[in-house]
Amino acid sequence: MNSEFTIAVHSLVFLANLPDHRASSESIAYNICTNPARVRKIMSTLRKNNLVRTKEGLGGGYTLGCSPAEISLGLIYRVISTGTLKPHWCSGDPDADCIVKSNIQTVMDDIFTESEQSVIRHLDQITIEDVLKKVRTAH
Repeated sequence: MNSEFTIAVHSLVFLANLPDHRASSESIAYNICTNPARVRKIMSTLRKNNLVRTKEGLGGGYTLGCSPAEISLGLIYRVISTGTLKPHWCSGDPDADCIVKSNIQTVMDDIFTESEQSVIRHLDQITIEDVLKKVRTAH
């Protein structure tokens, strides 16, 4: 999991909560407490995957690409974060004489892959609409 996933979810929930469902990268960044350039980078990925639309110029900004009920957190994870559960470095040496040292990397890769698939299945059950409902009742 990475911070881009959290920023993407936050951005989409923020858009879903707006009366006109349109916001600039600056207003989204302000709501998230991050940099607008970081928001634009993430929103670009979401736009390429039809989760948001953009409008240029005066009154422009980002809008949802579909209903909040159609956007699962699993979809967002696949678009933004796939592969981030596995660490960048893993111990071991496939060419070593020791059975542990030579096989640990493959075994851990399998464990991380299975874990990520489990996380995605769970996230597929939750939509942006679900998160918005929880946000609205979280007092």
